[in-house]
Amino acid sequence: MVGLDSPWHWLVLVAVLLLLFGSKRLPEMGRSLGKGMREFKDSVSGLTLDTDDHTPTAPKTSPAAEDVAAGEHDTISP
Repeated sequence: MVGLDSPWHWLVLVAVLLLLFGSKRLPEMGRSLGKGMREFKDSVSGLTLDTDDHTPTAPKTSPAAEDVAAGEHDTISP
């Protein structure tokens, strides 16, 4: 069975990644991937993070959505 269970497999994989992307680009890719995963997790859970203090807040609604929720809407009459 071929897999990544041997340390030599990991060493070859890391060497190939370094050759393809370079040592400068790999940390940037890791940070970008981590940020994307964090944003996806937050969007799935329905919370947004404030970038300054990293505290979860409820998603903001638009004033139009609040009016519709309250039953206030305009009707068009012919």
